[in-house]
Amino acid sequence: MESQLIYKICRDAEWKKARRDGVFRGAPVDLADGFIHFSTAAQLRETAARHFAGEAGLFLLRVESVTLGDALKWEVSRGGDLFPHLYGVLPLEQIISAEPLPLDAAGKHRFPSGLPDRT
Repeated sequence: MESQLIYKICRDAEWKKARRDGVFRGAPVDLADGFIHFSTAAQLRETAARHFAGEAGLFLLRVESVTLGDALKWEVSRGGDLFPHLYGVLPLEQIISAEPLPLDAAGKHRFPSGLPDRT
């Protein structure tokens, strides 16, 4: 796979813990599954709607996939799409940006400009 930006939605408490630890170990679902779940830009809105609907206090982490090396695996998941899964921890220096993912007045997440609108 060629390099591309991939995304992780995490809760405020998880992001605070990562900043304290210097590494993101994953959310409870990641720890249970044995890998950190990421989404591509095209998958991101559906991930948010499916797993974080109406939830405030979220952060959107942006990572360049190539920097994760062989620990990143592209595996078939929802709807037969290939999803990026990181088998290991995510060092903070690999995170390009971490920004709040606020809700709009209708309770839907407001994504940064430039992401595809596919849901």
